[in-house]
Amino acid sequence: MTEVIKVKNLSKSYHDYQAVDHLALTVNRGNVFGLLGANGAGKSTSIECILGIKKSEEGEVSILGMDPRRDRIKLFQKVGVQFQEANYQTEIRVNELCEETACLYKEPADWRALLTQFGIKEKEKSAVKQLSGGERQRLFIVLALIPNPEVVFLDELTTGLDARARRHVWKLISGLKKQGLTILLTSHFMDEVEALCDTICILKKGKTVFYGTVAKAIETSPFDTFEDAYLWYSDEEEMVE
Repeated sequence: MTEVIKVKNLSKSYHDYQAVDHLALTVNRGNVFGLLGANGAGKSTSIECILGIKKSEEGEVSILGMDPRRDRIKLFQKVGVQFQEANYQTEIRVNELCEETACLYKEPADWRALLTQFGIKEKEKSAVKQLSGGERQRLFIVLALIPNPEVVFLDELTTGLDARARRHVWKLISGLKKQGLTILLTSHFMDEVEALCDTICILKKGKTVFYGTVAKAIETSPFDTFEDAYLWYSDEEEMVE
């Protein structure tokens, strides 16, 4: 199956506020898809609806050929999720959290190897509250990969990381992509999007204002760089110098 994630006419509103307005997207196996937009554009709500965490008023969603609400138990074993605002017990140690997570899955990945890959193996016995923001962010990515998923959702995956750590994570994500992992991510770092994403969707007030490649976004904008093109599409062009 080529199409891993398929979304058609997805809509979600809160009273009079339209958070997601007829979103449509397709993510093929082994691809990295970037869902972009300014804060409040509808990215998080879109992901929550795609995952079946929130119920949409309209539209169809398929992940690995399954309905995320009806087939939640089956999909749970095949999907990894990392949310930017993940909340865990602050007193729990890293190894305890990883072990508890691994116990939920039939064929979990080696979480100790993942900690090593993401440069936090030495924090294995530290409490989550003792981790720096960047270390905590890398831990959340590890937790998303423990299910040994076929598809993973990453929300602002390198927030809080320094430049060297960000590029290390990019290299790891690129390696996972080569192994066939399908990734849907959000990011505010345009260099990250350029480095990782095969296809992007830019949202503005819940509506899709661009869908295609980074190169196409630049080509169809008045600008020569992707960051400027993105700001123009997302209606943040006043930020461009």
